[in-house]
Amino acid sequence: MRTTSPNTPSTRRRRLRTASAVTATAALLLTGLTTAATTAQAQAQTQIQAQENSSKVTWTRSCALPQHKNEMACNALRVTGGRTAFQQQHGISAKAAEASSPSGYGPSDLQDAYGLASAAAGNGSGRTIAIVDAYDDPNAESDLATYRSHYGLPACTTANGCFKKVSQTGSTTSLPTADSGWAGEISLDLDMASAVCPNCHITLVEAKSASMTNLGTAVNEAVGLGAKYVSNSYGGGESSSDPTYDSSYFDHPGVAITVSAGDAGYGAEYPAASKYVTAVGGTKLTTSSTTRGWTESVWKTSSTEGTGSGCSAYDAKPAWQTDTGCAKRMIADVSAVADPATGVSVYDTYGADGQGWATYGGTSASAPIIASVYALAGTPSSGSYPAKFPYANTSALNDVTSGSNGSCTTGYFCTARTGYDGPTGWGTPEGLGAFTG
Repeated sequence: MRTTSPNTPSTRRRRLRTASAVTATAALLLTGLTTAATTAQAQAQTQIQAQENSSKVTWTRSCALPQHKNEMACNALRVTGGRTAFQQQHGISAKAAEASSPSGYGPSDLQDAYGLASAAAGNGSGRTIAIVDAYDDPNAESDLATYRSHYGLPACTTANGCFKKVSQTGSTTSLPTADSGWAGEISLDLDMASAVCPNCHITLVEAKSASMTNLGTAVNEAVGLGAKYVSNSYGGGESSSDPTYDSSYFDHPGVAITVSAGDAGYGAEYPAASKYVTAVGGTKLTTSSTTRGWTESVWKTSSTEGTGSGCSAYDAKPAWQTDTGCAKRMIADVSAVADPATGVSVYDTYGADGQGWATYGGTSASAPIIASVYALAGTPSSGSYPAKFPYANTSALNDVTSGSNGSCTTGYFCTARTGYDGPTGWGTPEGLGAFTG
């Protein structure tokens, strides 16, 4: 009896056909599995990319760019989408962000980041911070009340004497035309003053237009009303008129005047270039595992979006500024958070931009923060120029040593380094030590 299959040519051909069929079937199955795996991988990558895109923070300028010589623009940037550092820190998704709740850093974050919690709790009573902006915000006081109430800050109203709103002539009734974009700027400024110095009084001085002449007149009015701390969150191109503006509007000994360095990346702006003011640059601020709990770098999003800095073309160098690469006024002196992606919460309801809670950035945030730190530190000495105080107390600042805001021939004009540099000056507040004198 035969126990094995015959090994004839016809039998071998049948075996080959069967093996080929099995192999082909296996190949088809493998191809299907591979295709399915590739498709699944592509879909996953698409989902990851979509998540990354939805998390990317986008924003828009609150104010139009200057259209005329000696016209200023506010330096406020309103976040329109994405996931801010605050939302990431607290596990809040981008989709969950609504105008009904804050999506940026609040008072406790800023006070903690800059070593101000104790001072903010105990200092500021009887001191007035002036906010100078253009046009009117009809909802300024009510929006401020909502912000302060949400964060448990003491009420600051006209009725209790804490808040005052006037025109550039000091009128409380004849106010400028309202403007939605500048209203957002005003809300940002008022909220930052409240966040850092909740016990301070606030005077809002509204210029009738965004010209340097009218804004400068508003600065003079603020000082005339007794403010020792004046915040200016606007800027424009330099001009040969700047030294005249310096002496007309910003030469106020014994008054701390802060000015935004700008939001267009490397390049000098006025009035940040005035030798009589504290020019304030901007940083990216995020939490970290360091002893401080926070870390900062130069704010730069693109070649045209980031903190301003640079060597002035017209303004003389103040005696206390000793960097050797710039023969004239160098911007900036100090800095604070300005990156919209690591921005601050603001409450604004006026006009098309006023949708309730929003996150803002720009050096419009850093200027009132620094003005408020000066207020916490106390009244500047008679006859002094407070812009020089940080230069005498550099060890009392957080030195920002990484990042740049563009390309420049002289490295420190646009690139952070140990010690002084243009984008961040001598650094950011670490308590009050750098702001007294």
